[in-house]
Amino acid sequence: MSTAAQPDSEISIRTVLEDLQQSYRRMDMPMRTYLLVVVLPSVLFAVGSIAAALIVSLPLTVAGPLVGLGVFAVFAALLYPKAVQDRSRKQIRQRFHLFLTHITVLSMTNINRVQIFRTLAGEEEYQALADEMGHLVALVDTWNQSLDDACRMRANQVNSDLLSDFLERLAYTVGSGQQISEFLMDEQDSIIQQFVIRYEADLNKLDVMKELYLSMMLSTAFVLVFAIVIPVIVGIDPTIAVGAVIGLFVIVQAGFVYAVHTISPNDPLWYREPESLTYPLGYVKARLALGIGLSIVLAAAVGVVLLGYAPVSTDVLPLPVMVALPVTPLIIPGWSVRREERRVQVRDEEFPSFVRALGAVESVKQSSTGSVLESLRKKDFGALTENIDNLYKRLHMRIDTTRSWHLFAAETGSFLIQKFGDMYVEGRRMGGEPKHLGQVISRNHSEVMKVREQRKQATTTLIGVLYGLTAASVFAFFVGLETVEMMITIMDEMGDLGRMSFLINVEGYDLQVIEFLLLLTVLLNALLSSVMVRVSDRGHQVSGYVHFVMLTWTGALTAVVTRMVVDALITV
Repeated sequence: MSTAAQPDSEISIRTVLEDLQQSYRRMDMPMRTYLLVVVLPSVLFAVGSIAAALIVSLPLTVAGPLVGLGVFAVFAALLYPKAVQDRSRKQIRQRFHLFLTHITVLSMTNINRVQIFRTLAGEEEYQALADEMGHLVALVDTWNQSLDDACRMRANQVNSDLLSDFLERLAYTVGSGQQISEFLMDEQDSIIQQFVIRYEADLNKLDVMKELYLSMMLSTAFVLVFAIVIPVIVGIDPTIAVGAVIGLFVIVQAGFVYAVHTISPNDPLWYREPESLTYPLGYVKARLALGIGLSIVLAAAVGVVLLGYAPVSTDVLPLPVMVALPVTPLIIPGWSVRREERRVQVRDEEFPSFVRALGAVESVKQSSTGSVLESLRKKDFGALTENIDNLYKRLHMRIDTTRSWHLFAAETGSFLIQKFGDMYVEGRRMGGEPKHLGQVISRNHSEVMKVREQRKQATTTLIGVLYGLTAASVFAFFVGLETVEMMITIMDEMGDLGRMSFLINVEGYDLQVIEFLLLLTVLLNALLSSVMVRVSDRGHQVSGYVHFVMLTWTGALTAVVTRMVVDALITV
């Protein structure tokens, strides 16, 4: 068995090393310069940290982190080129469907072939794809390469198999004399299908991550309950034990938040220019300020009550409820943005039919967009109807066409409408056939909406898991706390029991401190869970306040009900 497994491990190690070597070769700076400027200083720092720990005889609490920092610096320096290449590869994969639609639209216009790639190189939204288009244009303009030779050269150097295969096919097409527009139209179905497959694969990974998260958090919750109860027998400091496990609980959950952020498809919902968001989120800042202000006021009031400075009893409300009260006003801005997000999603659903109708009518009438919108604005496009009417009014007032469409996209609040709307306007300005432009944009937009619906279902399932896990964990926490409180009460009533005092040790318990730590865990769990929901569906961060408030109240009410039920069972 071991001899059979050895070749596989050697192949795996060799593959990793070859991949790392390729990453070094594709860096912007020469490999020798990088090794001298970055890697060598990190190695010297690691050696110096180890020598300092041994020579100066530093305490372990200082020497351990110092040596760890030095070793981490070496690994970070060695692996940084690979991390950069992986990030570039991911950016290409995530934006390739938008890039393909854009290049297809441009190929259907009257501009020359090189200008197509020059235009794409100026699109910062495409990130690594824009950089690659810039390299391709530089080969043509600076080094006088033909377009097919430039595509072939970049295909051999790019770190993404997806883009490399595309450039290879494009080079063959250009070299054979076929029109780029014909080639790109033939590529539409296969590329979009690949996008759908990759998107669904990421959603499947998200489902696996959800199951792993559920099992890990339940295990961590069990360890926390164990940390609450075991000091009764072992005699260790319960506050330190509970605090340490709570730290582990938060670290594990934060790690899963980052993992979900990495796995979840990077398909944003909202318009990407915050300074232009006078629509539809112009009121968010005011409502956010109101929510935060009310939260501060309630937090101060709760603090006054708990410290005994108020004319009411400190236990006028259960402690979990008093902890949940200050965060409640945050639901005001959260719910407002959440409601607007639903409207944006509805507008996204209506846009394909609108742009398809716009292109068809504009092609038949052979007139401007403003003239066509005069009739289309009377049609029912659902939540998009009012925005279309506003677009017509701007064009009718002779406002710049590009500016009018930018305001239209900002008014809808949609990232997809922003990108596809800009493509349509750019294609029309450069002489493209409106009917074909509308069909291409409408079809690709519809495919994105289909996979978005699957992501919405996956996010809904994740939300259910988070709420159920919160209730189950808080129930277990406070059952453990009530069990310890019952033991302390029994020991106080029975006094010194001689032999029993060797078995049960309740002297180190401060139940109030432990309860505060558990309620802090409820707040941190609600915060990290709400962030996880937002990175899963790529919505607005403020809308996550709804889940933050609801999860906090779920934990608080579960704690109150658990204590009431356990107390009732004890007194029976």
